[in-house]
Amino acid sequence: MSALPEPQCPALRLPTRCIALAGPTASGKTAAALAIAKRWPAEIISVDSALVYRGMDIGTAKPAPSELAAVPHHLIDIRDPLNAYSAAEFVRAAGPLIEAISARGALPLLVGGTMLYFKALFDGLDDMPAADPAVRAALALEAADAGWPALHAELAQVDPATAARLAPNDSQRISRALEVFRVSGQPLSFFHQRNAIQTIADNAIGASTTLLISLEPANRAWLHERIAGRFDAMLAAGFVDEVRALRARGDLTPDLPAMRCVGYRQAWEALDAQEALGFGEPLAPKALAGLRDKGIVASRQLAKRQLTWLRSMPQRRVVACDDPAALEQVLAQVKAGMESARCA
Repeated sequence: MSALPEPQCPALRLPTRCIALAGPTASGKTAAALAIAKRWPAEIISVDSALVYRGMDIGTAKPAPSELAAVPHHLIDIRDPLNAYSAAEFVRAAGPLIEAISARGALPLLVGGTMLYFKALFDGLDDMPAADPAVRAALALEAADAGWPALHAELAQVDPATAARLAPNDSQRISRALEVFRVSGQPLSFFHQRNAIQTIADNAIGASTTLLISLEPANRAWLHERIAGRFDAMLAAGFVDEVRALRARGDLTPDLPAMRCVGYRQAWEALDAQEALGFGEPLAPKALAGLRDKGIVASRQLAKRQLTWLRSMPQRRVVACDDPAALEQVLAQVKAGMESARCA
């Protein structure tokens, strides 16, 4: 890669500019973020709803200890898997972090693939109804009887905009959308679309103050190959044992948000099925192959949803992550964005 000249303008001061690096799973976000941090003083704020959980390292593709040590990272390993983490909590934490990092003379670098978190940070969140355990339990019973596709069909009747962006088996999000409707009488899309003058968190930074670089593949097959390779590497690194250890705690259930993360749900189900058959460890070859197939399919579906979210953000600067020069293009975008903020 050809060297890029170092920026010549004075030190960056926020809230004029921070950098956001988004993209679907396996698009190369971590490598790009580390390359940025190697060229400029930076601190990484994770924008990932799975990396917040402790003890979930392999299946979340959490940065390696050496990577975490090389660059300051924030909002990783901050929550036990027993406890949920919300977009509102993310915004409350990220806003002050951005200001603090900037005050230290470093570049706040938002990196991740949880697009709801990006949207919440850019636009704010309306004060949606709080979780209602009774309604949620009732929805779980209905799903157990009729299946999540049936509840997805119900959601399509009351909130077609939300249903259109959810997979028929996306139990977590279907449940939350129906819960919001049953509690408030308003569809989830109403809260997302309403002008967020009064927000849950006053720390939304505004899309206009942020350079959003989006890693998107020109060839979807390239991303699919990367996803398969990553899942194979996770299995080889002991992912099933990681999930087995989480199950062995005894206080976690497959209905928790942490355990519904892509990969973890499929591994939990595979271990459940083997246990029901009375088999011990390790997973039988057929069960392992089935887990691999389901995990890869679920990861592809996640990537598709992430790309749909990204395409709804017109301010993003797209870099084709399958381009051999992708990293150089990312660095050039960051350089231009920083100089624009410094010299404006």
